[in-house]
Amino acid sequence: MKRAFLITGPPGCGKTTLLRQVVAELSLRAGGFYTEEIRQGGQRRGFRLLTLDGREAVLASVDLAGPPRVGKYGVDVAALERVGVPALEEAAASADVVVVDEIGKMEMASHRFRQAVESALDAGCCLLGSVLLAPHPWADAFKARPEVLVLSLNPQDREGTRERLAALVRECVERRRRNRGATAAQGG
Repeated sequence: MKRAFLITGPPGCGKTTLLRQVVAELSLRAGGFYTEEIRQGGQRRGFRLLTLDGREAVLASVDLAGPPRVGKYGVDVAALERVGVPALEEAAASADVVVVDEIGKMEMASHRFRQAVESALDAGCCLLGSVLLAPHPWADAFKARPEVLVLSLNPQDREGTRERLAALVRECVERRRRNRGATAAQGG
């Protein structure tokens, strides 16, 4: 059964906005993080990581030296591991849905990030996130897992994609709750 629902599409197509809409619509216990652009003077200067419980950190910036570097951005792997990875781990332990926006080159520079995403899925969690469109060995292997469904964000059917994604996540959470209830009944 599918438990990870990932949106893909070119940069700037609205993946994060769509994920935020789905999380707001579902009113489920969600944890994890989003990323958003840091803009200055109309120019993108970097990316900020925002957890669903209000923590934040600069993930990447043109002002960071790196390594690693992704394009013109230096990536602060320590910030990701200090703020983003714990948000994923906490969500996997206690939330209905683990939000991971995004599984991208910057985030995949962290081995701990990759482990946290895999561990959440292996633990039976429902994942909602976005994933880079470009080929990447780890991301491609993750997308190929039988529990993962990747949806392409098509601007012409944005509303349909949102509705489908919300229904899939709702069904996943309900199935997980039923399974936990059945397991608890068998043990008690």
